[in-house]
Amino acid sequence: MIDKEVDFETFFKKCKLNPNAHLITGTICGYRIEDLESPLIKQARFMDKLVDELAKGRKMKKCCAPKK
Repeated sequence: MIDKEVDFETFFKKCKLNPNAHLITGTICGYRIEDLESPLIKQARFMDKLVDELAKGRKMKKCCAPKK
């Protein structure tokens, strides 16, 4: 995708998100993910949130698990 220089819209159309991605909540870059309306922006923020949580040393299972 990088070599083809695709934009984010094309990237997210071609990728397969985890079926549980919609369970990701919280804030990233000052925006509450669950309040975002644009599907493209929401998908980009899902990715931002995962990268941010992993950079903090948290496991994906913990940062993306459904709330009980």
